[in-house]
Amino acid sequence: MSDKRIYIFDTTLRDGEQVPGCKLNTRQKVEIARELERLGVDVIEAGFPISSPGDFESVEVIAKMVKDVTVCGLTRSVQKDIDVAADALRYAKRPRIHTGIGTSDSHIKYKFRSNREEIIERAVAAVKYAKRYVEDVEFYAEDAGRTDNEYLARVMEAVIKAGATVLNIPDTTGYCLPDEYGRKIKYLKENVKGIEKAILSTHCHNDLGLATANSIAGVQNGARQIECTINGVGERAGNTSLEEVVMIMRQQATLNFETNINTKMLKYMSELVSDKMGVPVQPNKAIVGANAFAHSSGIHQDGVIKKRETYEIINPLDVGVDQSAIVLTARSGRAALAYRAKEVGYNLTKDQLDLIYIDFLKLADKKKEVDEVDLQVLLSNRLVAVRA
Repeated sequence: MSDKRIYIFDTTLRDGEQVPGCKLNTRQKVEIARELERLGVDVIEAGFPISSPGDFESVEVIAKMVKDVTVCGLTRSVQKDIDVAADALRYAKRPRIHTGIGTSDSHIKYKFRSNREEIIERAVAAVKYAKRYVEDVEFYAEDAGRTDNEYLARVMEAVIKAGATVLNIPDTTGYCLPDEYGRKIKYLKENVKGIEKAILSTHCHNDLGLATANSIAGVQNGARQIECTINGVGERAGNTSLEEVVMIMRQQATLNFETNINTKMLKYMSELVSDKMGVPVQPNKAIVGANAFAHSSGIHQDGVIKKRETYEIINPLDVGVDQSAIVLTARSGRAALAYRAKEVGYNLTKDQLDLIYIDFLKLADKKKEVDEVDLQVLLSNRLVAVRA
């Protein structure tokens, strides 16, 4: 594996779907999975097969359909879970079973009412059992973010010996700071015997708004897979946003990482998932939000009109957005007004622009935004513009 290559594990259809009210049916999941394959993700976590007949069916159908992407099913460290997942994945060209158990003292004491040694035994048994069905077994250490590093390293070493091929280090509660999470990945990279036999994976939640930052810190310190979702959908405050981590690695040349993602599909994928889940994308969402490439401040508009890169570090075409938007508001200047007027067929002289700008500001003070219809009426009523 190239040290530059970062694998993208998409869990929109599993972790992402765990948003209240966002249940996807099998047909919708299959449609999204087909597009995720086109997008270029490396792994699709298609569901949690034992959780419901619908989830089993979705994983099974996607496993049959997908040809060029690994299809993954989630389980607990329970034999019945693993049996059902293996059955759902039996048609997959590249099947992966994703099994695991909580490793933090909180989970061990209160969730499992167990002890550290027993948890290691259960982890090893689950990986060995999954290995009977598939070669590719990913192990997750739930709440790894709050797990003591020395103990976490012991767990990882044990599951590698049992046959795990991928080690998922979840910041399940979104608790870690980026440097803390990065140090955790680095510690495992440097202290787990046999670590070269497995891929370290990040799985970060966004409870404190740090999921993207933590995922990037993870790959900077040795992780080579990022688990993420379209639009950052997921439990509570959501998961790591696929479009954010992909574009960070693309734009920040100093990171020297690469993915297989066709970034020109990002806006389309965002809209598809939003539509199927019924979850609107916040306007100021990085990369895919409606305002990500919109400019309303006169100073910004003037700069973008003169040279786009003045205020945009990403070319909108690179993420599937046709062009930047110059939005006319009371904060817009003459440059923006002249630019938009030209778009609708009017070349204004300086005197005409000065005159129309006074009327424009009066209108803009009454409305949040002056749209194309408003602009056409304003220009034609004043009869000061000359047709281009």
